[in-house]
Amino acid sequence: MISRFRITGYYPEKDFCFILDSSGLYEKKWQFSSYLIQKGIKVLEVHDIESVRDINISKTYLEPINIVLKAIAKGKPEYIEYEGQKAIKVADKIYTI
Repeated sequence: MISRFRITGYYPEKDFCFILDSSGLYEKKWQFSSYLIQKGIKVLEVHDIESVRDINISKTYLEPINIVLKAIAKGKPEYIEYEGQKAIKVADKIYTI
């Protein structure tokens, strides 16, 4: 089974945040997180793709061994409430956990 993860991160040096999806490149969440941390990125959220609900993020059918940038914005991500659930917003893209 292919491991699929979502990370929301913040890069303080350039003041931007992002949502990344990974498919098959890493077996464990900590491996994906560790790679980004080594690049100076603050990992804010890490989830199995199956545990998130995309509100307005289009589904990507990831091929094995791939990373897809789903959203990017200046500053930090916003934490909002969406239909009574905690949600993360980057630019205009939202997902709940």
